[in-house]
Amino acid sequence: MKESVGEWKVYSPATGEEIARMQETAAEQVPFIYKEARKAQVSWAAFSIKKRLAFLKKLRLLMVERMEEMAEAISQDTGKVKTEALVADIMPVIEGIRHIEKTAEKNLARQKKATPLLMFGRKSYVDYMPRGAVLVISPWNYPLQLAMIPIVSALAAGNSVVAKPSEVTPYVGVYMERLFREAGFPKGTVQFAHGGKELGALLTNAKPDYIFFTGSVRTGKIIGELAAKELIPVTLELGGKDPMIIFKDANLERAANAAIWGGFTNSGQVCMSVERVYAERTIYLEFLKLIKEKTLSLRQGASVDDDIGSMTFPAQREIVSSHIRDALEKGAILETGKYPDQWKLDEKTLFLEPMILSGADHSMKAVTEETFGPVLPIIPFDTEEEAVNLANDSKYGLNSSVWTEDLAKADRVTKQLVTGAVNINDVLGTVANHELPFGGAKQSGIGRYHGENGLRIFCHEKAVMIHSGKGKTEIQWYPYKKKYDSFLSLFKNYFGRRTNWINLIKDYIKIRKM
Repeated sequence: MKESVGEWKVYSPATGEEIARMQETAAEQVPFIYKEARKAQVSWAAFSIKKRLAFLKKLRLLMVERMEEMAEAISQDTGKVKTEALVADIMPVIEGIRHIEKTAEKNLARQKKATPLLMFGRKSYVDYMPRGAVLVISPWNYPLQLAMIPIVSALAAGNSVVAKPSEVTPYVGVYMERLFREAGFPKGTVQFAHGGKELGALLTNAKPDYIFFTGSVRTGKIIGELAAKELIPVTLELGGKDPMIIFKDANLERAANAAIWGGFTNSGQVCMSVERVYAERTIYLEFLKLIKEKTLSLRQGASVDDDIGSMTFPAQREIVSSHIRDALEKGAILETGKYPDQWKLDEKTLFLEPMILSGADHSMKAVTEETFGPVLPIIPFDTEEEAVNLANDSKYGLNSSVWTEDLAKADRVTKQLVTGAVNINDVLGTVANHELPFGGAKQSGIGRYHGENGLRIFCHEKAVMIHSGKGKTEIQWYPYKKKYDSFLSLFKNYFGRRTNWINLIKDYIKIRKM
């Protein structure tokens, strides 16, 4: 809530209490932020990778010391319970930094490559050069993890970073800024700009050397369009509508536990949330009963022993309401939770009871649009082919899961799903493994991070070829006189069904002497 020009109060969505007062970054500061970033990047990039990693290690150890304090800050700012803040927001960052410490030197080192026939005698490499000043725009649902991982990845690769945390969770943004300052990063290497979408637009239009954006499809398209005009490379991590396919031979107890956690963790405000459940018809009613019982047993509140916290962003609660109303008008049944007319929208707190929908279908927004709230539609299917078609019937393709004891069937279905990740008999797990790439298909985004390329996306790839400099000429250089037939014989001997090494060497020597 803005109180005056450049200032706003921050309230906890779980308690309604004021937790901070924030100062917005002034628009006129943007050019100076980038000037400082580009100046700092030159000296930062000159550091060895090992020296840069020493700063990251100091940051990691500081975060370990501050775990409880961080969990409290995240819980207050987002409304999520502290256990969720610790397990899903803090731990992945610490694990991610440690992964970078272990792999950065190898993944950013010069990579030796093979050299083709005509380049005989040369050595080929790929070097990784930092891009420069990287802009990281992060969201409010996991305000620590989804900001810190791209920030530390860009830093490890030798870039400076301008970070724009979400204005919905600014308290965490200021906390991150303090962590980098206390970890002793050089001035200008990491800078934070605090404000809303207007500031985000200014930072984007200021022509950073790379943009890493996590957020909505709508905003991602705007940023992608602006970046395209200046040919600024981008990574866009956008929305999802992730399907969960449950076959009759699945472990239903495990699947039900996974569905309620995958659908309701962080009040469903996860890009990789389970947002559609497809259960084989023969077990549909049994599964529906089981999942209802488990949902009704969940504890909701703001204490350390509660399971589900509040929503974070008031406007998101309105989207959930519109999706539920649309589904009910089209014949869906609300199996758990309250009807939107019973919600107390005038309260300062943003709690919503988890909602299960039966009788849902693909005519409903709750099945086709990203709900980003505690809503779980359950839909029956009859055949494997139908399940795949229903899962793929979406403009999104971020994550998915397949549930069956028949791993051959699971593999067969997995290969047909158009999605960035698939979990077999598990949910959301791939994003927690920093060895695996993370990103989506279709409108779920462009690009991948994590994995061995998680650092390389923040670099220019530079091809390098080295020749000793000895010798006056090369066989493919001028003159071409009388070379054609010899080249023809050389290529046939080399690329044919069987390589004739004797004739190949004779042809090469013959051309060399011409």
